[in-house]
Amino acid sequence: MARATLGAKPPEWPAARNSKPGIVAQFGDGRAALVGWALTTGDPLADAVVEEIHAGGRDVRAKLHDGIEHGLAGVDNAPPGVAALLEQTEAAPAYVDDALLDEGSLPFFNAPAPVHIISLAAAALVRTYQSPSIATVLAMTGRLVDAVPRRLRETGRWVNTAMLPGSLRPGRSGYVATLQVRMMHAHMRRLARTRGYDENAYGAPINQVDLVRTWMDFTLVSYRAEEVMGFPLTPAELTSLYRYWWYVGHLLGVDPRLIEGIAGHDDAQRVDDLLQAVTGPAIPETARLAAATLEAIAGTLNEMTHVPHGLARQALHALARRFHGDAAMDELGLPRSAVANALLSPAFQAVRTRHARMRRDPAARRRAQLTHIEATRELTGETGEHQTYEHATRPGLEL
Repeated sequence: MARATLGAKPPEWPAARNSKPGIVAQFGDGRAALVGWALTTGDPLADAVVEEIHAGGRDVRAKLHDGIEHGLAGVDNAPPGVAALLEQTEAAPAYVDDALLDEGSLPFFNAPAPVHIISLAAAALVRTYQSPSIATVLAMTGRLVDAVPRRLRETGRWVNTAMLPGSLRPGRSGYVATLQVRMMHAHMRRLARTRGYDENAYGAPINQVDLVRTWMDFTLVSYRAEEVMGFPLTPAELTSLYRYWWYVGHLLGVDPRLIEGIAGHDDAQRVDDLLQAVTGPAIPETARLAAATLEAIAGTLNEMTHVPHGLARQALHALARRFHGDAAMDELGLPRSAVANALLSPAFQAVRTRHARMRRDPAARRRAQLTHIEATRELTGETGEHQTYEHATRPGLEL
């Protein structure tokens, strides 16, 4: 494997990401040029901060922590990289207003927490791990499978925290958690480059394509999976959620050209088709990650719903096949379960009927949302109290 060098110029088009002429022929010159740039670009602002941390140590890390929780204005003599990162995150795009921050994520809470846990694991993360570049980076941490339960818990905590109404205001828990995730990506990007990550094959580690594809996993893939389970969203609700996720993307360092303007599944699918075309085939580590993720979530469901662990595992395998298709899951070696699959359809139909009945009553729908919001606050440890920069919480994501 070719060893990447810190600061080395990446290839114009990574060899394992399809061919540039093929992408041009399928998607046109403009979109091919944008995705080519995205494949070779990580997150320059966050990457610069990581270099400052490695050069300046605890002092830089402390100033970054203070800036994330208290704002740039409260940091004396912020290093240039830290200042640039915080200036970008604190400069909210024009579409961000009180309505978006306080109400934009409400449709997420039409469904209860167990539904989101299933869609996160069996839909979002299973597809995330199908990316050979992501699986390769995770393998380089040295704890590919052992770290899956922790990674699942932390990802679930982050998503749920970020979706709580008001939590993306600067200094609030969702804002803090999202910037912690962004910095974790930057640290992993640097680590991968010191451990032989092949940029000639895959492009920059955790590049913009990888980031946007994961963004799609938490939106397009997850919301379609939840519709399969009986929790559909209206076009207006999807527009609200996608718009909310534009801002999540902004905080994560995603280039706005890649996601802003997406207002529904059709828009998202158009972008996702391009991302999938340059993702590349799954590698053996993908199957291990997917199996470990489903095993971990089976244990979580057993704790939350008291469904026997073995039955939960079979149901999750059947769900993953419904979400991603038999061909993709056969490639990962995921077992088939005819019994579990046969039980899913009537169960989903019953859920769909109950959910539709609830939605016809606005008061009942609002009560359900409030119940699910409070359950999520308990799940994440979020108090729900107003928090300023001075009182922000830390969700505990490890960098």
